[in-house]
Amino acid sequence: MLLLIAPSKTQSFTDTLHTDLTQPVFLQESQLLIRELQKVSVSQLSELMKMSDRLAVQTHQQINDFELPFTVKNGRTAMSVFQGDVYSKIAVTEYDKEELDYLQSHLRILSGLYGILRPLDLMQMYRLEMGCRFANQRGDTLYKFWGDIITEELNTTLLRHKEPVLINLASKEYSRVIRKKILHGTMLQIDFKERKGNTYRTVAIHAKRARGMMVNFAVKNRVLHSTELKHFQQDRYRFNEEFSTEEQYCFTRN
Repeated sequence: MLLLIAPSKTQSFTDTLHTDLTQPVFLQESQLLIRELQKVSVSQLSELMKMSDRLAVQTHQQINDFELPFTVKNGRTAMSVFQGDVYSKIAVTEYDKEELDYLQSHLRILSGLYGILRPLDLMQMYRLEMGCRFANQRGDTLYKFWGDIITEELNTTLLRHKEPVLINLASKEYSRVIRKKILHGTMLQIDFKERKGNTYRTVAIHAKRARGMMVNFAVKNRVLHSTELKHFQQDRYRFNEEFSTEEQYCFTRN
């Protein structure tokens, strides 16, 4: 069983986890993208990524500061860099060695620049959304750039797990990169909904935080089988059997 989450636009380069550190598996691919991005001007970046001039200047600097090899001097662990709503609910700084080992084995972060990141992979700050229509040597989108290789890497990882299931806690923008036709396992979609009157709907900010809480729940309970996730009951969320199927678990709250 492997948990999937998306990266965060909000990032920090101050702290890091002091433990056994690893390198991203697709650094050569990342270098190809960086070389292409280094040809793009600040104004072009602003238009391409639909960002302010200030963010474009910052992003341009990050692209040109990209340096290998990644070390503790120029890199930070992925779980330390990402600071968004999902990550705010993953208490990684409180984890012991066994919990960090579980996290490293059972969590993957999808990324436009890095493809896949493990929690303890060193990385450098960047901004490149998976849905960005960035023309590259393999096509006009990042989905075409990454092609099958992300799914193939996930297949390799799933071979080491008792249950070949991807728990999708990522956004549609990122999970779209998974090629289900060649996936050697199944993908289980996790949804979180709020009750408003007589209906239930997804509220983005609450759903993001709930995804982080579920990752934290899996770590704390050393979850190894997808059905164990039905016991998740944090922040008043409960498994809703009526709204759920074998391929989609829905958790609701009033």
